[in-house]
Amino acid sequence: MLPLYRSLALPLLLAATPVLAAEPLGCGHFKWSLDHEKELLAKPSATTSGGAATLGTGESLTLAPQKTAKLPHDPSRPPKFPDTYAGFVTLAAPASAGTYRVTLSHGAWIDVVQDGHVLKTIDHTSARGCAGLAKSVKFNLAATPFTVEISSSTVPSLALVVTPD
Repeated sequence: MLPLYRSLALPLLLAATPVLAAEPLGCGHFKWSLDHEKELLAKPSATTSGGAATLGTGESLTLAPQKTAKLPHDPSRPPKFPDTYAGFVTLAAPASAGTYRVTLSHGAWIDVVQDGHVLKTIDHTSARGCAGLAKSVKFNLAATPFTVEISSSTVPSLALVVTPD
């Protein structure tokens, strides 16, 4: 028979595991400063899915049900929940190649497609409980046009911005 402290410790440890794995809470817990992006996301221009977006401008993107969104490429990850939303915007070539961030006001999956290929992420950061700011993902972009695809969103619209790192 296990001593009492051992029999209590295992259930407590298992119960605490989801809390340890959860996203950090609050605006101060992102890996990098997103103050500029938060300002841009607070005053977005309206954009519909499939439309053009502008580098460095906050865009309010209206999404469609993911099943009918007609994304140019299939998302690189299937949705975690049923009845999610998706959409995309295209952007002109950045002035120079480099690392750029795609930042969202609400949690969703982000894919960037450039020259017909889904780009791999370099890094990402997210936090819960930060009004108007949820996630930022870094990508290496060439100086050619690209598409930002949003999928697995639980909200029908969100704001996004693409900024140089």
